[in-house]
Amino acid sequence: MITNHSKIIVRPRITEKSGIMNESSNVYTFEVEKNATKDTIAKAIKTLYKVTAVKVRIVNLPAKKVLVRGKKGTQSAVKKALVYLKKGDKIDLA
Repeated sequence: MITNHSKIIVRPRITEKSGIMNESSNVYTFEVEKNATKDTIAKAIKTLYKVTAVKVRIVNLPAKKVLVRGKKGTQSAVKKALVYLKKGDKIDLA
């Protein structure tokens, strides 16, 4: 189990869909470590961004085979966390 909170959250996942969710539903998307749990993610968000997570949902995205410039490769598997914040809380990712 990871205790260092900065290592649990790998990076914010900034996409068009996550931007819309930020504005409309106060939901933020992060890439997290493979062995992170909902509880550890919520604690990491609280210590790193000083906001309260109401709910955390986790999605495991599988590895994909890709073709880049005629060469075969794989796109890494990612664990994604959707963090629902308390009303009034906001994270500045920019």
